[in-house]
Amino acid sequence: MVETHDIVRPPAELSAALAAIGSATASGELSRMGIRSAFIRGPVSVTPGVRVAGPALTLQFLPKREDLYPVDEYEEPEKQLHRHVMYHAQPGDMIVVDARGDLESGVFGEMMLTYFKGRGGAGVVIDGCLRDTGEAKQLGLGLWIRGATPNFHAQTGIVPAAVNVPVACGGTLVEPGDIVVADDDGAVVVPVKLAPALVAHAQEHAEWEEFSRIRLSEGGDLRRYYPLSDEARPEYERWRAEQGRA
Repeated sequence: MVETHDIVRPPAELSAALAAIGSATASGELSRMGIRSAFIRGPVSVTPGVRVAGPALTLQFLPKREDLYPVDEYEEPEKQLHRHVMYHAQPGDMIVVDARGDLESGVFGEMMLTYFKGRGGAGVVIDGCLRDTGEAKQLGLGLWIRGATPNFHAQTGIVPAAVNVPVACGGTLVEPGDIVVADDDGAVVVPVKLAPALVAHAQEHAEWEEFSRIRLSEGGDLRRYYPLSDEARPEYERWRAEQGRA
């Protein structure tokens, strides 16, 4: 009997706040907080316009050894750990897969992703490939992948080896339960302990950017308004008061 551990999930409102912030602001604020790069390099969005954030269920792949792992797609399915990561899925969860950058093996296909969507899953980030990609795009999930393939998960040289362990996805460490923020710019990993401070900093950042965007659209001086200069700050504070935000 295969047993895998669930994750500890942060409050849903924290994930929602990070989704509203987006990956670019999250990445910039994390850099200012000492996390040099939280960007998962490689996987790109194939579902344009989708922005999600949620706790990470993690799946690790390793090189296949045929004496240790069944080769057939449907042989002993309950020993195939890519199924078990989905058994833990709850509404709003993200699945993050270290597939070693492999461009041949289809980590999931339409049927598996249909199940994940039915469980309330929000998105999938894979340092590797999907199969049934056309159908998968229609499910309403966010999908960040390196590419597409017709091959099933163990047809080539890698196999799922561990669920909800630390993984290196696109060269970036992802701990189970970290919050992943993903949109058209890519996917960013937010350590849970830093998430509340990030949200506070990012909301302040978003507010002055809103003001600066207005002034720039009116022909304002880029040097004065982006980034917001000390000279423009009194003007910004008056604007905040007029908006009822002071």
